[in-house]
Amino acid sequence: MNSLIDKYNIPGPRYTSYPTVPFWDQETFSTEKWKESVIRSFNETNDSEGISIYMHLPFCEQLCTFCACHKRITKRHDVETPYLETVLKEWDLYLELFNGKKPKIKELHLGGGTPTFFSPLNLKMLLERLFEKAEIAEDHEFSFEGHPNNTSKMHLQVLYDLGFRRVSFGVQDYDPQVQKAINRIQPFENVKKVTDWAREIGYTSVSHDLIFGLPFHNWEKAENTIRKTMELKPDRIAFYSYAHVPWIKGNGQRGFDENDLPSGEEKRKLYENGKRLLEELGYLEVGMDHFSLEHDDLYQSLVNGKIHRNFMGYSSSKTQLMVGLGMSAISDSWYAFAQNEKSVEQYEKLVNDGILPVVKGHILNQEDLIIRKHILNIMCQLETFWDLETVFPEIENVKRHLQEMKEDGLVEISDHSIQITEKGRAFTRNVAMAFDLRLIRNQPETRIFSMTI
Repeated sequence: MNSLIDKYNIPGPRYTSYPTVPFWDQETFSTEKWKESVIRSFNETNDSEGISIYMHLPFCEQLCTFCACHKRITKRHDVETPYLETVLKEWDLYLELFNGKKPKIKELHLGGGTPTFFSPLNLKMLLERLFEKAEIAEDHEFSFEGHPNNTSKMHLQVLYDLGFRRVSFGVQDYDPQVQKAINRIQPFENVKKVTDWAREIGYTSVSHDLIFGLPFHNWEKAENTIRKTMELKPDRIAFYSYAHVPWIKGNGQRGFDENDLPSGEEKRKLYENGKRLLEELGYLEVGMDHFSLEHDDLYQSLVNGKIHRNFMGYSSSKTQLMVGLGMSAISDSWYAFAQNEKSVEQYEKLVNDGILPVVKGHILNQEDLIIRKHILNIMCQLETFWDLETVFPEIENVKRHLQEMKEDGLVEISDHSIQITEKGRAFTRNVAMAFDLRLIRNQPETRIFSMTI
C-alpha cells in the first residue's frame, strides 16, 4: 500500500462539482445566462422534487487555523442583522425569477463560518421570513452546522421547531496539542452537552466532523478521538482528510510548520486505521470520507441509489436546483454554476443595489453534462456505466488513464463500465480525475488543489 500512496498522492479536486471551480469558463458565462438556467431548472423540477437552499453565514469569533472556508472573524454581533437582511433581499431577487410561483424547499443547509454565531432569535427571524414566500416539501431535510462551544439549547430548540432534524458538530480532534495548533480549544464536555441536548429535543441525525492529518496528529491521538466519539455514538461521522492549502489568501493555515504535519504515508495509515475502527464499532462507509450507522438516512440513500454529492458534500436527497444565498455561496442549476461575491461589504452593496451578487460562474456544455454524471456516479456509487447511445467523450483515453489503476487492483474495467474495488476506495478522487477532461487538457502550472491522500 505504501508504494501506491507514493504513486497516487498527488494534488486533486474533491469533486463537489464538475467542472471544478478553477476550470470554470468565464468567457462563456454571464449573469443573464445564469438567470436563464435558474428559470429553466426551476420550471423543470420545482413541482416534482423542489429546490435546495444553501445559506452561507460567514462570521466566526475566532480563527481556526485548519480552515480554508470563506469567513469573517469578528466578536461584534451588531453585524448579524444587516447581513441577514441582505440575505433575505437576495432571496427576493431569486423569487423574482420564479414568476410568482412559490418555490418548494426540499433541502436547506446553514453553513459557515459559524451559523451559531448568530443568535437564536435572529435565525428564527431569518427562516420565518424565508419560509413566508415558499412551500416546505413534506420530505424536507433541514440541517445546520453547530460549533459545540457556542451552540445553545435555544439554538437547537428554535431550529427544531422550524423543521430542522439534522445537526453537524465540528469536533476535529480532542488532543490538547492538536487543538492548540489549530486554535480550536474544545473540551469533550462541550460536545457531549450539545449532542445530548440535540437528542433530548428530538433530532434524528447527529453528525460529528473529525479530521485526520492535522499538525502533530498520530494514530494514538486519532484513536483516542474516535473512541471518545463512540461514547456519544453520533448517527453520522465525517472523517475528513485535512486539506493543507496555505497558498489561499486569508485561510489561516500558517499557524504551524509544514514539518508538524504527518507524511502522506502516515496520513493514509490514519485513515485506514480509523476506517477499520469505525467499521468495528458499527459504522458503514458511505461514498468517500463519510460513515454512518445503518439506520441513518445517508446510508439508506446509498442502499437505495439516491445518494447525491454537491457543494454541501454528500446528501441523502437530491434536487436539480440549489440556490446559494450569502457571501461566497455557490449555486447550482445543473446546467450552470454561479458563485457570489466573497467580500461581505461588496456582497451587501450589490444586493442592496438590487443586483444579484454573482461574480463568476460556468455554463456547462454537452460534454460537461455527460462527464458530470459519470463523476457523480464515481463519487457516490463508486462505479459508472454507459451504453452505445451515450458514449463517454474520449472514453478510450479515460481507459488508458485508468489502465495503471487497473493493474494496481484499484479499478475493474469492462466495455461499458468502471468499478472501484475495495482496495481502490482510498483513491476515489484519483479515479474521478481520469474522467476530468478539463483537468487533463489544462494541467495547472501551479498547485491549486490539496493532496488526494
